[in-house]
Amino acid sequence: MTADALDIEDLTQQSGGIAAAGSLGNCRVTLQPAKRQKKQADAWELQPNSGVPGTHRIWVKTFGCAHNVSDGEYMMGQLQAYGYKLLPDAERNSAHLWLINSCTVKSPSQSALVSLITSGKAAGKALLVAGCVPQGDRKAAELKGLSLLGIGQIDRVVEAVESTLAGQQLVLLGRKRLPDLDLPKVRRNAHVEIVPLSTGCLGACTYCKTKHARGHLGSYRPEAIVSRVAAAAADPLVREIWLSSEDTGAYGRDIGTNIAELLQRCVAVLPAGGRTMLRLGMTNPPFILEHLDAVARALCHPCVFCTLHVPVQSGSDSVLTAMNREYTVAEFKRVADTLLAAVPGLELATDIIAGFPGETESDWAGTMELVAHYKFSHCHISQFYPRPGTPAARMKRVPTDIVKERTRQVTKLVDSFSGSCQSLVGTTQHVWVTDTASDGYHLTGHTKNYTQVLLEPLPDLLGCVVQVEVTAATRWSVTGKLTMVLFSPAVGGPTALSSLCSGHSEASIADGAAGLFETTLSHNSSIAVEAVNQATTTSSSSKDCQQHSSDSCCGSGSSSSCCGSGSNSSCCQSAELAQVHKAVAAGPFACFGADSGDQCCQQQQQGSVIKQQRHRQGDPHKQLQQGDAAAVHQHSSGAPVQVTAHCTQAPDRHSAQLLSSSGATSISTKDSSNSPRSSNSSSSLNSKHRQWLELLAILLLLLVMGGASVVGVWTLVLRVAQLLTSLCDVVLPATNGGPAGECPLKWS
Repeated sequence: MTADALDIEDLTQQSGGIAAAGSLGNCRVTLQPAKRQKKQADAWELQPNSGVPGTHRIWVKTFGCAHNVSDGEYMMGQLQAYGYKLLPDAERNSAHLWLINSCTVKSPSQSALVSLITSGKAAGKALLVAGCVPQGDRKAAELKGLSLLGIGQIDRVVEAVESTLAGQQLVLLGRKRLPDLDLPKVRRNAHVEIVPLSTGCLGACTYCKTKHARGHLGSYRPEAIVSRVAAAAADPLVREIWLSSEDTGAYGRDIGTNIAELLQRCVAVLPAGGRTMLRLGMTNPPFILEHLDAVARALCHPCVFCTLHVPVQSGSDSVLTAMNREYTVAEFKRVADTLLAAVPGLELATDIIAGFPGETESDWAGTMELVAHYKFSHCHISQFYPRPGTPAARMKRVPTDIVKERTRQVTKLVDSFSGSCQSLVGTTQHVWVTDTASDGYHLTGHTKNYTQVLLEPLPDLLGCVVQVEVTAATRWSVTGKLTMVLFSPAVGGPTALSSLCSGHSEASIADGAAGLFETTLSHNSSIAVEAVNQATTTSSSSKDCQQHSSDSCCGSGSSSSCCGSGSNSSCCQSAELAQVHKAVAAGPFACFGADSGDQCCQQQQQGSVIKQQRHRQGDPHKQLQQGDAAAVHQHSSGAPVQVTAHCTQAPDRHSAQLLSSSGATSISTKDSSNSPRSSNSSSSLNSKHRQWLELLAILLLLLVMGGASVVGVWTLVLRVAQLLTSLCDVVLPATNGGPAGECPLKWS
């Protein structure tokens, strides 16, 4: 753009915010055509609908922090609401336009932006760059000739996209009021809602480029934030709500409120059952000091994750002064010690910058000592990157080899901390399942203190709240055994966790990931699952892990227990089973039982005999191999196991089938008192009743159709007769000048 050209939003400064025709004087507005390569022009000629607004395909890529992710979600929501089709990463090459939401906090993130812009230009894509990079440095060489959208202009993304697709360069970087929080939104993760509290901060760190982009603190009104939190909490898919900000502790100082009051109001609108959790975002030490007690109370709330990110950056006061961090090491320790003492199990995360200009060996030793003292379970380590335009970029740098060595030292120290995860082994934890692991197989969830839990990818488990018995731990995560499904979004409450079937993931079962799960119901309507994994060695044996839909036992007994078949072990269900089934009748499962007091116990050997009888008599349900029924239940050894429930029932009981929320899998228990022949007879009787009802319905339908046909034919005959009568009245000539001849066809 030329030196005297203005952005479109700058016109509002003319004539009191109204730019009347002919009143602009020397003001000149330019919309420059973007310079496109011949390949791009040819590509547009192949798109017949390229001129129709809202019909193009858009790929959105977001870099950076949670706040940036939220901005990207708002932009995607508006584009989708307007009619644009949003494409996943795998289909970006078929997009008409690439919208890149950039981050400027570190050099690597901006380098990734440059690489993406280069790829987009080579592919002939229309490009729109949004986020912190254009807002903080609009004159960057990589942005020349591109449409730019500032962080305060995300509510105008549709306008920017339309202009860019039309071949124009549009620059919207003016600062204005904060975008509304009730704009349309498409979550990158359907189970995580990110709510921005503010933009900008009150600090002036010498190394920070984000300040140039986000500017001074601007807080949202608490009413808008609480309203957004309440709406997200009412969504059955949302498990986590993140309160995001550049500095959470500084929230509200510009509008006469504070983070303590906001947390109290947000917690009040969360579901009491704990299905949706609140996560507090990053806070710097200076502005959280006066709210430590209130923050500690919030973190102890059952619906708030007890984790907090407090960046320290350095363990040296002289380095903190050079960074202009506005606190000392002692003040950081006060924050950490107060919160750790007041919040049981708190996981404290921090940031470390290695090799800041002027950092001496003594300064670095102080940082290492601080990290070793607190044993931060999560420590974000970064080498110092000089960001253009910041005061630190002009400071004398520490040699690169020393910076790298210090980075390796602190990384090795942090990797040696394993206590946070190891301490959970043997405990039972509630886990909120929200995502897929980086390995592409496991599901990931988080405990109350936000420890990552890896889970087997069972059907419809994503988005659930489950109870897990932790059995193993690594440096960064834990694994365990599912014991309850406390909440399922598909059901809106507790549901059954069923055994895996070959129809769900035959490939994963062939790899040894099959499992069988026994269920009982506790009196709080949660489904207790005795979960044991059955490792399969060949694809043929894995096919035997099929869906079971046979009898369910609703007998009584003392406490629920499930034992292996190595000796005289038994599997019993609670006497309250039938009542619990009635309480959750709205869910996708049902149990029909009597309130008798007979025991629901049977040894594994009898169960295996029944399974053999069912197999010989042609049981329509797929059965396990006979050898599997005699597998030994060995939790400690980790050997392949199979646990099956065998129950005695009164002869007049019906069979029950427990279904998962998707209906894809089911759990079954074997009935040892009713013979397979009796069970089949009952099924046949029900089948005959359904056949008779279907036949009766068909006959009624045929009767109605036949009657309609008769009425239709009779109506047609009458219409023909009327037509012939009218023709006789008009066409027949008179005889000898007398009256017209009488038509032989008369309607009576």
